[in-house]
Amino acid sequence: MEKIVQINDLVNSIVWGPYMIALLVGTGIFLSFRLGWPQIFNFRFIMRNTVGKMFKKTSGVDGDITSGQAGLTAIAAVVGTGNIAGVATAIAIGGPGAVFWMWVSAFFGMASKFSEIALGIKYREKKEDGSIAGGAMYYLDKGLHNKFLSYFFCIMVIITYFIMGAVVDTNSIALSVQEQWGVKPIITGVILSALTAVVILGGIKRMGQVCEFLTPFMGGLYILTGISILILNATEVPGAIALIFTSAFKPIAATGGFAGAAIGQIVKMGFARGLFSNEAGMGSSPIIHSSAQVNHPIEQAIWGVAEVFIDTIIICTITAIAIVVSGEWTTGVSGVALTMRAFNKTLPGNIGSYIVLFSAILFGYSCLISVNYYCERAGEYLFGPKCIKPMRILWVIFIVVGSIGGLEFVWALADTANGLMAIPNLIGLIFLSRTVVNLKKDFFSKNKSENTGN
Repeated sequence: MEKIVQINDLVNSIVWGPYMIALLVGTGIFLSFRLGWPQIFNFRFIMRNTVGKMFKKTSGVDGDITSGQAGLTAIAAVVGTGNIAGVATAIAIGGPGAVFWMWVSAFFGMASKFSEIALGIKYREKKEDGSIAGGAMYYLDKGLHNKFLSYFFCIMVIITYFIMGAVVDTNSIALSVQEQWGVKPIITGVILSALTAVVILGGIKRMGQVCEFLTPFMGGLYILTGISILILNATEVPGAIALIFTSAFKPIAATGGFAGAAIGQIVKMGFARGLFSNEAGMGSSPIIHSSAQVNHPIEQAIWGVAEVFIDTIIICTITAIAIVVSGEWTTGVSGVALTMRAFNKTLPGNIGSYIVLFSAILFGYSCLISVNYYCERAGEYLFGPKCIKPMRILWVIFIVVGSIGGLEFVWALADTANGLMAIPNLIGLIFLSRTVVNLKKDFFSKNKSENTGN
């Protein structure tokens, strides 16, 4: 086991070294320029036509689920325990400054996710059974004409989400339940596996129906809690935000249980946890978005901006502000336990820990029922439809396994898999950027009366 940890640490140091960060952020910057900064100049239009129309029904259009159901299912996939445990881990290791780099990755990541969803719809396929399949593997294959990258991407999708989804999310939920109520992790794992099986056996249509209800509810609850924290701690919030900005550019000295952090570590933790949270640039979200009932790729691509904004700029920031305001980040505690302590300290009574626990369970469960679909489609691309049922069974088993795994090594393994998965997709986004630019121009030329921007 020690040898495996050492190998993973070596690969992780390469994957999340300066070259990978440059590729990740550089792709987002490149696409932002090429697309005319949609996250700024088209933001009002985007929010009005995504969040503002999330429950709009569609018919007579190719796709398995509505545009809103696809968007909400994709949000459910990214709004996992990374928003609670991931942010806490980033701050516990890199200090408050890591949050700033999460914001930076999210801002430029909006353009990346916009692009990958557009390409996912552009190159999606209708299968023999009438279902729609798409994702980075299809535009790497049909658009970039590179089978090797498409195969490598699919392999990394399966590895990444069996670790990041089934194992990491279950592990975080199980540990938080154990922390609060003393329930053995294996029991939590068995219950989660059963509840997940009920949904995933119904396929993408049932996932869409469940997430259409679950995502607004769990997101709304957490956002309202965040607003309460801001109001109740209004005098301390400006200082917390100032600390996030100032500590993003200078080493943080050790204090209390905090071991201190160098600039490289601060930046690395911010980008790593930012990608883990919103998955911008990974090519995963298009797998779900490609099932949307839309007439034009950009009609669904705008959900990419909304998805990253809700996930990182709103939900992750709520967690971060609570942790920094509370001062608990200096205690040496990490993960969900740190967020629970922070919410307890910034909210009256002991309701904070219960809200975090409830949110962690909902966030993690929503992720478990949705990201399995990524693995299914990747497996189907590689091995055909016969692998879907065995993959669902294996997914349920991995949930139980994840409940008893060690958190620190699991997070490290998830970081490595994340980085490897992003590489082929980022290559595809760069070389197919002209296609996205043309799609955007075509779409907005037909929607001049509704757009443009603010």
